[in-house]
Amino acid sequence: MGKPIREGAGPRHVAVIMDGNGRWAQARGRPRLFGHHAGAKRVREIVQACPDVGVKYLTIFAFSTENWKRTQSEVAGLMSLFRRYITKEARALKAENVQVRFIGDRVRLDHKLVRLMDELEQMTVDCTGVNLTIAINYGGRDEVARATRRLAEDVAAGKLDPASVDEETLPRYLDTCVLPDPDLVIRTSGEARISNFLLWQSAYAEYEFVDTLWPDFGAEEFSRLVSAYGTRDRRYGGVRA
Repeated sequence: MGKPIREGAGPRHVAVIMDGNGRWAQARGRPRLFGHHAGAKRVREIVQACPDVGVKYLTIFAFSTENWKRTQSEVAGLMSLFRRYITKEARALKAENVQVRFIGDRVRLDHKLVRLMDELEQMTVDCTGVNLTIAINYGGRDEVARATRRLAEDVAAGKLDPASVDEETLPRYLDTCVLPDPDLVIRTSGEARISNFLLWQSAYAEYEFVDTLWPDFGAEEFSRLVSAYGTRDRRYGGVRA
C-alpha cells in the first residue's frame, strides 16, 4: 500500500462503481454470481484501506434501479448475497468502528433484507471511523425524483416557501443529505460512464476510470488513485490567481 497522503491533500469522500464481477467470473468459466461473491470480499479490503489514505467517507454502488433487468436468478442471487454479507460482516464492521448507511429506494426490496439494513445502521450509528454508504436499488434520477416529490409535498403543506428554493435546498431531501459530496469517483472494469450514480452530488467530482475488474481491484491500486487525486488542479469553475 502507498504511504498515507498529506492531510487535506486527498479526497475526503470516494465513491466507487464496482463493475466487472460478471466478466471476471465468465473469464474463469464460472457463473456470474461467483464474481459477485468475489467482489463482495473486496469491499472489506477497500474499507480497511480508507483510514491509511485519509478517506473518511466511502460510497459503493452495489445494485442499481436498472439491475432489476438482469435474469431472475442473478437478481435473487444478489439479494441473497446482500443478506449474507450484512449478517456476516455486521460485527466486524462494528468492531472496526465503521458507520454503515444505505441509500436507495427500499420499497422494492424484500422485508428481511430491509430489516437487516435497518439493524446494521442502528448497530453502527455511533461509530466514528470510516463512513461506509452502500447504494442498493439506487439510481441518481430516481433519487432526484423522490427528493423533488418530498420537496413539493413540503411546499404544498406550507412548510417551504417556493421562492426560497435554490441549489442548496434540494440536497437536504436527497438520500445523501448527511454526507459531503464525493470528491473522487472511481469506476472499475474499463467502462467510461457514470451509470446514473450520484448525479447531483458528483457535479464537481474528479473521475478515474480504470481497466481493472472489481474482484481484482485491491488496496494498492485504491491507494494509488487516492494519492493521484492530490495532484489535480481543483478550480470549481474559477481560475488560479
